[in-house]
Amino acid sequence: MINVPNLVTIGRVILCMFVVMALYLPDDTTRWTISVLTGLIIWADGLDGFLARKLKQTTEFGGMLDIAGDRVVEIAYWIVFATLGWIPVWVPLLFLVRGTFVDSIRAFASQKGMTAFGEKTMMKSGLGKFLVASNFSRFSYAIAKAFAFCLMIAAHTTYGATTIIPQVADFLVYFSCAFCIIRGLPVLIEGVPLIRGV
Repeated sequence: MINVPNLVTIGRVILCMFVVMALYLPDDTTRWTISVLTGLIIWADGLDGFLARKLKQTTEFGGMLDIAGDRVVEIAYWIVFATLGWIPVWVPLLFLVRGTFVDSIRAFASQKGMTAFGEKTMMKSGLGKFLVASNFSRFSYAIAKAFAFCLMIAAHTTYGATTIIPQVADFLVYFSCAFCIIRGLPVLIEGVPLIRGV
């Protein structure tokens, strides 16, 4: 049986690769189209999870593939934005380092039967659960990045550059960076004792 959610995950990653490469084309029509497609790519992240539950096709591999897909999409946009000179290079490095360490700790926790979210979450403190595992925090973080990506592209069009869009896009980039750190720290703080066997 074909696992539809996994196909959606793979499809959004492939689409992302074409979209970010097209960002090097300077014409406005292409960039506005890419901005819309970026919104679709981000939306598809929620679609694969919805389909997995709806079609009863949730698998451990699908969960890991979804996280990997999220990381690829996220890092691809940040890297391309940095190479175009739209954001500082430390931004993709921050997301790369944070994502690598957080995902490694979560992978270790999964070997002990714990999950990143849900009933078996590895987060023990109330604050950690809220910042990392709550739907509110996860949704807010995803929305901040989605708008940061879409508006950063729109800001680099002829019309977008003459509006408030560049300032809003810059704010959302740095807001996403702060959110990235805030959501990563509890995993590191609560995960280190887990790894040490405490």
